[in-house]
Amino acid sequence: MVEYNFTNNWFKSVAKDYWDQLIPRMRPIKILEIGSFEGASACYLIEKLAIDREIEIHCVDTWEGGIEHQPNGGAQADMSTVYSRFKQNIQVALDRVNDKANVYIYQGPSDFWLSKFLAENKRNYFDFIYVDGSHQAPDVLCDAVLGFRLLRIGGIMAFDDYLWYEVLPSGKDPIRCPKPAIDAFTNLYFRKTKILEAPLYQLYVQKLSD
Repeated sequence: MVEYNFTNNWFKSVAKDYWDQLIPRMRPIKILEIGSFEGASACYLIEKLAIDREIEIHCVDTWEGGIEHQPNGGAQADMSTVYSRFKQNIQVALDRVNDKANVYIYQGPSDFWLSKFLAENKRNYFDFIYVDGSHQAPDVLCDAVLGFRLLRIGGIMAFDDYLWYEVLPSGKDPIRCPKPAIDAFTNLYFRKTKILEAPLYQLYVQKLSD
């Protein structure tokens, strides 16, 4: 059997244990992933969900990395090869489920693609949205607000890296971490969402109404 090629264990160490409980229970069919990197979470969803039925996963990423991946950033990643590994890993997952998953790949900024989905009448379309793209607070807030409109009532939106922050010489910068944006979203939408119990490094909300 061909194996996956992942250069890190971020998904396995942070999300997998909780997803082992959540995903079989909710069984989403239409999934939007904002930030795919090497495809670890998408491959997990394909293997878990596409065994006995067809699903669709929409993957949005620039595959250019964020500010933290730039030459002076703190994270180290060779972004030139990440996209090729993503495609290879997705193919491995599809082979394992006999191509029962429809994977749609959108390379570019999430605000462009999510706005395009809304223009294409995908409001209330997705069962599960995973927000794991840019870690900059303004970008995260944009992903959350647009994603909320794309999420169906009863669907779940998951935010990765809730407590992540970039290590900078000057200390923490509240604009360069997701938490302020996620907090702003949950405060503004508290009548329309329910926060679910989950490990604190991630935050999960269920949409209750439009």
